[in-house]
Amino acid sequence: MSSSNNAHVIKTVLPKPPPSAQALLKQVHAAVENLKAKDVVEIDVRGKTSVCDYLVIASGTSTRHVKSIADEVVRMVKELDVMPLGVEGEREAEWVLADLGDVVVHVMLPRVREFYALERLWTVGDQPPGDEA
Repeated sequence: MSSSNNAHVIKTVLPKPPPSAQALLKQVHAAVENLKAKDVVEIDVRGKTSVCDYLVIASGTSTRHVKSIADEVVRMVKELDVMPLGVEGEREAEWVLADLGDVVVHVMLPRVREFYALERLWTVGDQPPGDEA
């Protein structure tokens, strides 16, 4: 009886390194531009939180527009083989948050955006005193 000792070779594919925050931002900006989002703001939050490096905040003109913008962001980042860590708020679509890891995207109705004032929250202390615009 001959014993064949052929070990099974399992080929592993090393995961591609995740895209840089800059590559993600480029896709996010292309997505929000494609769907004509309003008042797009990018905030660098490195050093302020460990949750992400950048926030992108944009407005939609209706709940349908907000949802469509968020869907386009998710579609565009999938081209980079990025699956969002989470997408919240799609049902009501007054504020949809897409967590892409290094970049978190908030798409909001203008009244919701004004009420929560995320830009002010994340930029407090960035301007020298007396330099309010």
